[in-house]
Amino acid sequence: MEGQQWWRLRFSFRNATIVVCFINVVTALFLLHGFLTSSYTRNKLSSPNSNPAQLSYIKESEEIRLAMLPLELIKRVREIEQDVYTESETAQKKDLKQTAAVDLSKRLKDIRSLNDAASLKVIS
Repeated sequence: MEGQQWWRLRFSFRNATIVVCFINVVTALFLLHGFLTSSYTRNKLSSPNSNPAQLSYIKESEEIRLAMLPLELIKRVREIEQDVYTESETAQKKDLKQTAAVDLSKRLKDIRSLNDAASLKVIS
């Protein structure tokens, strides 16, 4: 009987929760350490320990990459996008004005028909 109680006390939900939390904290610390040391070593490798030949190679490759960018094409695409945006905006305004005009003409027709009916009642 005492053996079972000791077993229950040893593996209670509270103790299991504490163990799981401890494992989570250790895992989080391990991952944090891994992330920080990898960024530190990356920065350490790219710092002044690089020789001048590597630095010139990096600069040259960066210049080549920038020279290969299709700047004129990018500018033209932006112009076209701007034109399409302004055209759609004006078309929306035009459609809005046209629907407002149609709505207004319908209202005027309704008012005229009501006035005609009222004038017929007065005459009769």
